[in-house]
Amino acid sequence: MSLAKFLIKRTLQGIFVIWGVVTITFGLRAVAPGDPVDLVVDPATSPEIREQVRQDMGLDEPIYVQYIDYLQGILVGDLGFSYQSRRDVTVMVLERVPATLELAIAATIVAVVIAIPLGVISATRRHEPSDYGATMFSLVGISTPNFWLGIMLILVMSVQFGLFPVSERPVGFVEAVTALVTTGYFNDLITWFRHMTLPALTLGTYFTALITRLTRSGMVDELGKPYVTATEAKGLPSVLIRYKHVLRNTMIPIITVLGLQLGTLIGGAVITEWVFDWPGLGTRLINALYAGDWPVIQGVLIFIGIGFVVINIVVDSLYAYLNPRVVDE
Repeated sequence: MSLAKFLIKRTLQGIFVIWGVVTITFGLRAVAPGDPVDLVVDPATSPEIREQVRQDMGLDEPIYVQYIDYLQGILVGDLGFSYQSRRDVTVMVLERVPATLELAIAATIVAVVIAIPLGVISATRRHEPSDYGATMFSLVGISTPNFWLGIMLILVMSVQFGLFPVSERPVGFVEAVTALVTTGYFNDLITWFRHMTLPALTLGTYFTALITRLTRSGMVDELGKPYVTATEAKGLPSVLIRYKHVLRNTMIPIITVLGLQLGTLIGGAVITEWVFDWPGLGTRLINALYAGDWPVIQGVLIFIGIGFVVINIVVDSLYAYLNPRVVDE
């Protein structure tokens, strides 16, 4: 199978997954208790007015007609209308994407910068104190719930020592960099960094521990192979062998996990965003759940599903490029 056919196959599978997400979220809305008309008018309003509102919302149509209308809207980028907020859902979702992406990417950078060197050191110094320390760190990192870690970081780093702000995101990364480039004003970037640090550490800790374990186990497997002994016999420096040859062969499964976890971080940042009052998709989703605002709930879930599928296709493409054998499997 060629790479193009492989990508077409993955894309078709991704479309099927997205259709499943859309169908499930629509079905959940259909069976959820409560009348959507109550979000628009007072329950004590006259039946005539309530019926008029129901017709305006299209709720008087058969369920399959509503489903087809919803699918047609999504195909043109229309995720619906929030009668509670009086705004288009597409706009409400897209305006929160930058904050969530910033948080997910920052958490990924934290994980990669810490985990890969730590995994290499742990693998090359087995049964030494540094190996025990890295193993203990990864165990604690995987076992620690994000919400608990976030609260502890706030209590210690913000409340006790005052090193970082407790919550919120007063300025975005793009705005901070734009201010730096156009005016030379550096304070916005510092402000962004101070507000980003604790949420990124909270969200990235589990990811860091996971990548540390993967790097260590992959390096241990590779270090026992004959080509490593051969390169050592040629007199190549140990640092070159570890980072150019062994780590390179270890990176393929790590890249796969990085991509999959980035999608998970985007969808799984809900609790972290809520703890730090971070204005991302997670906070919007929780507020919509509290309010019973189903159009927004559906819009956020569908957007997260689309993001997850796109990231998976990109990771599969990269994986197929690095290891062409997967195309034929």
